[in-house]
Amino acid sequence: MQAIVFLVDAVVSFFCTLFLLRFMMQAMRVSFGGQIGDFVVKLTNWAVKPLRRVIPGAGGFDWASLVAALAVQLLFTGIIVGASASISDVDGASVAPMILWLAVRSLLRLSVYIFIGALILQAVLSWVNPYSPLSAPAHQLTRPILDPIRRFIPTISGIDLSPLVAILLLQAVLMFL
Repeated sequence: MQAIVFLVDAVVSFFCTLFLLRFMMQAMRVSFGGQIGDFVVKLTNWAVKPLRRVIPGAGGFDWASLVAALAVQLLFTGIIVGASASISDVDGASVAPMILWLAVRSLLRLSVYIFIGALILQAVLSWVNPYSPLSAPAHQLTRPILDPIRRFIPTISGIDLSPLVAILLLQAVLMFL
């Protein structure tokens, strides 16, 4: 049973990551023209396109992608909570908010992990291959986090410490989630 839950969790996390990445990329004006953008769009169109008929984008945000991520996470969390609790112990009025909170918390944690991964990717690529096709999307995705930090922490001897500070701050955010 644990193996099945692990595999389903891996698939759910993969698709939630893609939906969140699509939402973040549009919110931060990352180009979908490259390999990463094309990959994300092709693997999420099956859910996002039908949802866009009901949930239009507004304010420069792709709300359909966020709703798709929440729906997948809610479904998975509901199944896990339902399977772990016996029917006699469950009060429907108290379980629904708990499932919603657990799903939102999982998506927030996943969002933080996406930012940490993008920061690490950007830092490594800036040293190894700054002209990689992944460099521009990683830079555009992390710019809103790094720019405020760079105002307070200058570059020292040509080394930018802002990604390190951002990762530490995001790790602190994960401790609260």
